[in-house]
Amino acid sequence: MKKLERFPNSGYIGGVCHGVGIYTGTPPIIWRIIAVFTPALWVYIILWIFLKKGD
Repeated sequence: MKKLERFPNSGYIGGVCHGVGIYTGTPPIIWRIIAVFTPALWVYIILWIFLKKGD
């Protein structure tokens, strides 16, 4: 069972996009573009606060 986690050591800033990319099986760059060019910045900040750090 996959868990949604953030990876601050292998991603940028908080590692949220890297964690979402691993969870969905898509490249993290796609999620970074979505986070920067859409109003999803608030969602990124909320996930950064509430997601646990991955291994």
